[in-house]
Amino acid sequence: MPTETVTETVGALELDALDLIIGSVLVVVAGLVSLGLRLGLERRLAVAALRTVVQLLLVGYVLHEVFEMDTVWPVLGVGGLMVFAASRSAIARPSRTFDGVGWRTFVTLVASALLTTVTVTSAVVGTDPWFEPQYLIPLLGMALGNALTGISLCLDQVLQSLDERRDRIELELSLGATSWEAARGPLADAVRRGMIPIINSMSVAGIVSLPGMMTGQILAGAEPVEAVKYQVVVMFMISAATALGCMLLALFVYRRAFNRRHQLVEGLIRRR
Repeated sequence: MPTETVTETVGALELDALDLIIGSVLVVVAGLVSLGLRLGLERRLAVAALRTVVQLLLVGYVLHEVFEMDTVWPVLGVGGLMVFAASRSAIARPSRTFDGVGWRTFVTLVASALLTTVTVTSAVVGTDPWFEPQYLIPLLGMALGNALTGISLCLDQVLQSLDERRDRIELELSLGATSWEAARGPLADAVRRGMIPIINSMSVAGIVSLPGMMTGQILAGAEPVEAVKYQVVVMFMISAATALGCMLLALFVYRRAFNRRHQLVEGLIRRR
């Protein structure tokens, strides 16, 4: 796809500070509803809203500077920070963990989300150079945001299964099963669980929801059909990143959970 198509659609309408203040009224209304119903969410809403504004404005200024540079290193630096933050978020949610899960998750996201994004920007969108930050960074953010959810669910499921079904797995091993034969069921269940969110999103795209990139392009003045084309590519990119990430992390856990004698490592998985 030619990059000029996206570039020509940018900059239709701009929002000023007053527009943002008016938009914040919607959060105030939600806080008042919480206060009236005594839900106790008003403080959390206020903190979340403040963090949203501060974080996004900070990111906006940083990306503005990165976009002005014509070298690969600032782009790779921002991408590395994004992958690191995503890996930290992915391992923070599961109820169980093990030593070495952090770097394995980081490598998983690099191999799935980053490589998938680079493939899309260079081979599909056709950016020149391949690290064009205007395309690489937003697409990487979409891939990471969805892949980390799938990876987190996959990690939680596989660790829970290996922990709770330990007796059954060890029984199968004692009866002559290999470690792969004993762990194949829990690994498959974990990958399926990790893929549920993206499969659901793809199933209702265009019917129940209009995905983010498509909506943004339409608001910026792009032709709806052209916006749909890009959104289809993005959805396929996200599904590939999530699938590859879940399968790779499940294999990482499998390799760590069993030793060379086809025994389940004692005391590896621990509750938080």
